Amino acid sequence: MDLVGLEPGALSAADLRRRFLVLEESAASAGRGLRGDHDLNPTMDPPGALREAAVLVALVDRPGGLCVIFTRRTAHLASHAGQVSFPGGHTEAEDDSAEAAALRETEEEIGLHRRHIDIIGRLDTYITRTGFRVTPVVALVAPPFEIRPDPDEVAEVFEVPLSAILAPDMPLRESRQLFGVDRFFYVFPWRGNSIWGATAGMLVNLRNALGEGP
Repeated sequence: MDLVGLEPGALSAADLRRRFLVLEESAASAGRGLRGDHDLNPTMDPPGALREAAVLVALVDRPGGLCVIFTRRTAHLASHAGQVSFPGGHTEAEDDSAEAAALRETEEEIGLHRRHIDIIGRLDTYITRTGFRVTPVVALVAPPFEIRPDPDEVAEVFEVPLSAILAPDMPLRESRQLFGVDRFFYVFPWRGNSIWGATAGMLVNLRNALGEGP
């Protein structure tokens, strides 16, 4: 289905199902793409040894339009403390797929039970400069559902309208110095929150998948 030209707020759960059905068929025949922090930084080589991880790009089917679930990590975590991210994490030995890892991590982190989650596809694999190969698993979530964040890992759970992610003036591009070198990254601001880094890179991939530019 061609979603180009549709208003972001007009996208329905059925539209997304059809779009990701086409994308999954394409990936099965041509292979899935590879993205990463190096997309905006060509001199940033991905690390050699990569650890597997998966996140859930969860789209809630609200009456006013689809919304994306995000978490804010607690300030005391060893990595990415305080950052906004998708629910997800390391792939463990008991996970037989990226989808299984994303569902398990989502339930552990925010208490969202898998009975509410309908997986519809994947985005491109994302390589982070910190050494993770992340599989973004896309799913629709049917309310009502209960959220019970793990207080050790999650400071906040919030939703952002998909229409805000797909807005024509998004994303912003910013830079900061890292080890004396300018590094560039995407940013999606939302009500005092700054969604950036790998999470923003995956949102750009979601925009592309739905027919929007960067």
